Amino acid sequence: MNQVLLGELIDWLRIPSISTGEGDPADLVRAAEWAAAKVRAAGGSADLVTIDGGNPIVVGDLPASDAGAPTVLIYGHYDVQGVGDPAAWTSPPFEPAIRDGRLYGRGTADDKGNFFPLLHVACELAGAGELPVNVRVLIEGEEEMGGAAVASWVAQDERGADAAIVFDSGMEDAETPAVTVGLRGIVHVHLTVRTGERLIHQGIYGGAALNALHALHRIVAAVLPDDEGRVRPELAAGVQTPSAVERESWTRLRPGAELLAEVGARPVSPQAAAEFHERTGALPCVDLNHIEAGAERTVIPAEARAAVTLRLAPGQSAEAMRAEVERLLREAAPEGAELEVTAHVGEPSHFDPESPALKLAGEALERACGVAPVYPSIGGSIPVVADLAAKGIPTIVSGFSLSDDAIHAPDESYRLRSLELGEAAARELLHGLAALRRG
Repeated sequence: MNQVLLGELIDWLRIPSISTGEGDPADLVRAAEWAAAKVRAAGGSADLVTIDGGNPIVVGDLPASDAGAPTVLIYGHYDVQGVGDPAAWTSPPFEPAIRDGRLYGRGTADDKGNFFPLLHVACELAGAGELPVNVRVLIEGEEEMGGAAVASWVAQDERGADAAIVFDSGMEDAETPAVTVGLRGIVHVHLTVRTGERLIHQGIYGGAALNALHALHRIVAAVLPDDEGRVRPELAAGVQTPSAVERESWTRLRPGAELLAEVGARPVSPQAAAEFHERTGALPCVDLNHIEAGAERTVIPAEARAAVTLRLAPGQSAEAMRAEVERLLREAAPEGAELEVTAHVGEPSHFDPESPALKLAGEALERACGVAPVYPSIGGSIPVVADLAAKGIPTIVSGFSLSDDAIHAPDESYRLRSLELGEAAARELLHGLAALRRG
């Protein structure tokens, strides 16, 4: 284990850079300045950029030893989730501790520990005058709170890069690395239905008064999937067909039945487990997340609220699907029901695994880990990846977290072995991507 890397990471982890409301904004600035100082100490330049009053973004440059080298952007985030119940932690969340081959503390896996080996290797090579690519550093402080600052920065940036590396994802298993080629987008809808001025007595008015919960059920049913778990055709518009390389890679992923069982879930239909990787990575889905209304006593609710999420497959347009969801909801509203709809959207992204940058990345990860990577599309969303895709920057989404790292939970941890793999992968990636200049 590289003790310098580990010691520096522990210093960064001690800064309680919580962005989700419970933290001190000054700690976010301290965490950003810590990373910027790391870049400057390696001979690079780094600034803290603030957009529209958001948390600072670290924007830096580490020059290559060769003036004609390509440029690679590296991305991570220094902000972390809140602690939750401190009593649920075995050791204090911001006093990193090593136990049984793992480093425990908030941010160890998401995302300081996952990202830091990439930053460390870039700075080490730059300091030695051996950096084979120009590295642009982009580290944000709003990822956990869904902030828009980094999206604004990417949209305004005119320099771009020949490729980007995002270490904010995980491995297929403890030995098999992954290059995530597809991320689903999102249309997250909040709706409020109003059918009256206040709760009223169900015995006196039942059968005559419009019930907000009844109206809400009719409205939400218009966008929910069928009994097989498939969305209606209007919400599948634009879905991109997966490549042969992706489909072949799915055969090397863990079976869907196993993945569902380990989290205590049940398949939505008999074939859903067998189709797990296609359904979660290459097809849209709709889920009702939350309903709130009424009371357990005999009343007729006058207001009901719900949250519904449409996950978008690669190829779909977030804005077009937002408009379609809203149309379906409004058309289903019964007469007399007032419907208020708000939505947060994020675009899906997809990268060709046969593109030069991703092929070089796959070769680099195999050299680092001794195992060929898999190329999954996953159901989650990393907003900055879609922003980079929109700028035409091929992006290598990888990382070394595992399902038992307890991300966002008490006793979050990260394997020391994952840190070693991250360091080896970062070195191989930066050297491997130097070949982009040859066409």
